[in-house]
Amino acid sequence: MSTETDSSQAIRLMLAYLCVATEKEASLERKVEILDKFELADAEIAKICSSALQSIRNARHYNRKHGKKSKKSR
Repeated sequence: MSTETDSSQAIRLMLAYLCVATEKEASLERKVEILDKFELADAEIAKICSSALQSIRNARHYNRKHGKKSKKSR
């Protein structure tokens, strides 16, 4: 497996940020659900969401426990 360069990593983080930037009213759990599609680490998601690392872990646990929600069910 090849390693990512700094520029491709930065681009991936920017794209991930843009995906949740339009979800201003979304809960942290919803943002984590969206960002999980980018296969980001907890620390990367915490940076994008401006949240504590433990908050991201809690949101992931919540999503596992309660299942993922589609937009139609909201």
